[in-house]
Amino acid sequence: MARICPLFSSSGGNSFYISSSGNSILVDAGLNAKQLELALSSIGEDVEKLRAILVTHEHTDHVKAIRVFASRHSLPVYASKGTLEAMKGLFDCSKLDLREIDFDGFEVAEMKVLPFHTSHDSRESNGYRVETPDGRSIAVATDMGYVTEDVKKTVIGCDAVLLESNHDIRMLQNSSYPYHVIRRIMSGVGHLSNESCAEFAKELIENGTTRLILGHLSRENNLPSLAYQATKAELDLIGAVEGRDYILKVAKPINDEGVINI
Repeated sequence: MARICPLFSSSGGNSFYISSSGNSILVDAGLNAKQLELALSSIGEDVEKLRAILVTHEHTDHVKAIRVFASRHSLPVYASKGTLEAMKGLFDCSKLDLREIDFDGFEVAEMKVLPFHTSHDSRESNGYRVETPDGRSIAVATDMGYVTEDVKKTVIGCDAVLLESNHDIRMLQNSSYPYHVIRRIMSGVGHLSNESCAEFAKELIENGTTRLILGHLSRENNLPSLAYQATKAELDLIGAVEGRDYILKVAKPINDEGVINI
């Protein structure tokens, strides 16, 4: 059985747990090492079963815990060439086992991993599709200004997808953020809005996805209820029935609902 759990998911910190056949990996490691350890314990998972950390990009809310957590637990850290270079400029990586990902695919913890490029204002950001030994597929697709053809090609058809639903457009436009920050978030290298997320969610459900988790919600410019309603309304339009055709969850800043089995 494959499992996915967003340990943390917000504009303040992100880390996603994926496991299958007794092995597990993390995608990103935000917040700090102690909080990661407590989060794993809270869902009944043993940190000793972790085999690697996959990093999407170098922004602090995705890598803050990497240096301490990876070295403490002797975990290899996988990332794109650009992300590895950016990380080396942010903190001391001399004691880390850094490994450059192969965009044609690679294997870790008996799982096949297929990275895909994303459009974001970082050095070389990407998401991941993970295929487990029991034939399940899980994707983590966050931090992207828009859904590229590369994202669609790789993510469509996955059993479970953790998809960014970062902001409500009206809340963002009326926020206290400086204008240049608002423009950056809404740009093609920013973050997906609830509406953009909902449009892609419809394509996913139409093509076989049955588990959908909305993640990376802005703490200032979104609400879980708004993200949920935007996607559910789009799925209602195609006649998809929640509980029958799909399960829809909204990831919380700190998980308290356990794992999602696939």
